[in-house]
Amino acid sequence: MRLSPSSLTRCGLVFAACAAAAGCGSVDAVSHRITDAITPYRVEVVQGNFVSREQVDQLKPGMTRQQVRELLGTPLVTDIFHAQRWDYVFTLRRQGVPDQARRLTLYFQGDALQRFDGDTMPSETEFIAAINKRRGGKIPQLEATEEQLERAGSKPSTEARAQPAEPPPAPAASYPPLEPTTR
Repeated sequence: MRLSPSSLTRCGLVFAACAAAAGCGSVDAVSHRITDAITPYRVEVVQGNFVSREQVDQLKPGMTRQQVRELLGTPLVTDIFHAQRWDYVFTLRRQGVPDQARRLTLYFQGDALQRFDGDTMPSETEFIAAINKRRGGKIPQLEATEEQLERAGSKPSTEARAQPAEPPPAPAASYPPLEPTTR
């Protein structure tokens, strides 16, 4: 069976279309790999009140609203339709880490805390360790030792500490009047 030139052209076009479609799939796969490797910077978003396990442990039924506010801070959500309920919500969005969201709801009866419920909160050290895992992990030492202070020369010697400091200079004897003397 012989094919006519127009049939050959059609077969060639169909073959070229199939090859192009197959090629697009491999190009698409390569482009997905490239875009997965190169991602734009995503800003860290921290929103709400972080409430630690230590703070939740200090909550006791019967506490006043003011005591709760001093312990946990001002709630993120206070609803006019639910005046007897405070919601503490905390969200953290960081690149390369699943979004974190924690919620604590407090219920009041009048001015007294009745009950509370919500997610299990991490301790302060667990939370800091989770944040530092992403940033390199090592927690810096925040306090200098006695030896480091002396080496830096910022710590006064024991002789200088024993001597009393000189009194500050006396204030100026007269100042100009704040208002005009005559009216």
